[in-house]
Amino acid sequence: MKLITFKHNDISRVGAVVDNEVVDGLGVKNIPQTMLQFLAAGSDALDALQVLINSQQARIPLDEVKLLVPVPRPGKFLGIGLNYADHIAETTLEKPEYPTFFSKESSCVIADGDAIHLPKVSEKLDYEVELAFVIGQRCRHVPLEKAHQVIAGYTIVNDVTVRDWQFRTPTWIIGKSFDTHGPMGPWIVTADEITDPHNLNLKTWVDNELRQSSNTRYMIFNIYQMIAYLSQAMTLEPGDVIATGTPSGVGVKMKPRGYMKAGQVVTIEIENIGRLSNHVINEPDGFVVA
Repeated sequence: MKLITFKHNDISRVGAVVDNEVVDGLGVKNIPQTMLQFLAAGSDALDALQVLINSQQARIPLDEVKLLVPVPRPGKFLGIGLNYADHIAETTLEKPEYPTFFSKESSCVIADGDAIHLPKVSEKLDYEVELAFVIGQRCRHVPLEKAHQVIAGYTIVNDVTVRDWQFRTPTWIIGKSFDTHGPMGPWIVTADEITDPHNLNLKTWVDNELRQSSNTRYMIFNIYQMIAYLSQAMTLEPGDVIATGTPSGVGVKMKPRGYMKAGQVVTIEIENIGRLSNHVINEPDGFVVA
């Protein structure tokens, strides 16, 4: 099932994509209207949506809706650094002994088709293709062998990074959290449809140039290890999003540098999930508090 948050007739709600149509859960019993509530409702919500899909009713053409970020404001939006061997090699950094997590602030998330801002304060704007998993149930101290049970599904994240700001602090948070620098989507593919999340091809194009091409089998710390590790420290909750790292081919390591520029389009594809595409614009003038 492809779970979406979408807007139609100025109302945002949860639904599913089937072929080129949206199955609309508006007003249907047991289908909450926000993704966080939907995921927290667990099997009751999924079963109700599946019944609606099977009914062949409540369909809207996909091109008549606006797809929003599948999880508009995740409670936690985490990434992991240096989690692909080839990316470590291109950075010349040491392989980490433990998973190296950082936060991306949830205010940075944008949807498929939305614009990434080239900041006024930097031209070192980079892309990172990442498979992300979405937590489906509240959990703590999850054993490795049960970690797959707490995953609601998988989505695509572009871990957009402002490189010079990233390395101003060892936590990386600011350089990872500029407004618009968390493209996510276009949907969540439920876990039952991904046979093996550790064997998915992933690619990044900037305009028509292929920049990244790898497979999730090359992760150093796999998804289940991440869940077991994180849940020793914190309670994971429905709608938390964890991006799983990027392979080689990032712009900062190209010669000359391959940073994104205004007018370009960055497109990410992950096998069995889909494509996430965003265009780059110069950061517009924003509000100023005097």
